[in-house]
Amino acid sequence: MDGFDPLFRNPHWQTIAGHLWKRNGEEARFPIARRFCRTEADVQVLVESQRPAAEAAGEIVMVHGLEGAGDSSYMRGLSGAALRAGFAAHRFHMRTCGGTERLCPTLYHAGLTSDLLAVLRLLRGERRAPVFLVGFSVGGNVVLKLAGELGESARALFRGVCGVSTPLDLAACARRIAQPDNRLYERRFVRRMRARLCATGRYTKRDFAGLRSVMDIDDRFTAPSFAFGNAENYYRTQSALQFLGGIRVPALLIQAQDDTFVPFAIFGSEALRANPRIELLATRCGGHLGFIGRRPHRFWADEAIMEWIVHHGGKDTVRSSGA
Repeated sequence: MDGFDPLFRNPHWQTIAGHLWKRNGEEARFPIARRFCRTEADVQVLVESQRPAAEAAGEIVMVHGLEGAGDSSYMRGLSGAALRAGFAAHRFHMRTCGGTERLCPTLYHAGLTSDLLAVLRLLRGERRAPVFLVGFSVGGNVVLKLAGELGESARALFRGVCGVSTPLDLAACARRIAQPDNRLYERRFVRRMRARLCATGRYTKRDFAGLRSVMDIDDRFTAPSFAFGNAENYYRTQSALQFLGGIRVPALLIQAQDDTFVPFAIFGSEALRANPRIELLATRCGGHLGFIGRRPHRFWADEAIMEWIVHHGGKDTVRSSGA
């Protein structure tokens, strides 16, 4: 993949542009099949799938970030790149996301892998192969943690896993988001978390009095909901960092050194360096889920992901994924 030539060098401009920049909308040409998958007796999650006109060269399952959904810009963008290259695109929604707040009695969290595992087993039963996982931000933590949990058995479900702008150390990232230069982002996360939790019908705005940070909400709601006790224990036990050593499939981490939410020092960990299956593609600029480049590589991360997927198992007949 060609090196990243950023259109902006300011990490906040990259982060905002990555969120707001209009994609070419190519994915809209392909019909969306919406499926509610039952992952537990009382839990359903939404998966939105699109397939190319010809036989798919493979299946790409995407997982969104904190308070995201299938219509997030990065999900739509990669869907378009995948379909253009002849792959099927599946946009997996974590529980209570994408308008599914009332379809389960619990919330989602950054290390909840059981729902994704259930969907992957469903795809295996339908003989959808080869499968690749791509997670964005918190979704990257989910897919990498799942790969580490499964170890060698992951090979039966997916061929490779990719994390983009991944908060491998949840505590370090929660502290970073709480810094003054990220105040606007955190306020937005808090508003969206509050709205989603209230939409479940189990909480009211009054329950959020005095809660001003992501860590506050995780400490009050997320951690107790899953018996983690508090945010500190939740972050410690659910961070993908401690699961990297177990990964036995090819893994790609795409990370900007100037990420506004994720301290780059995390990626110097021994757990990452010691696993030869993990490739770190680090750029000097890019912000958080930004990677807006100069033409012809405007959405550089999408191209890098597709090039890596084709290299690690796409069929020889795969069409070019270039923009």
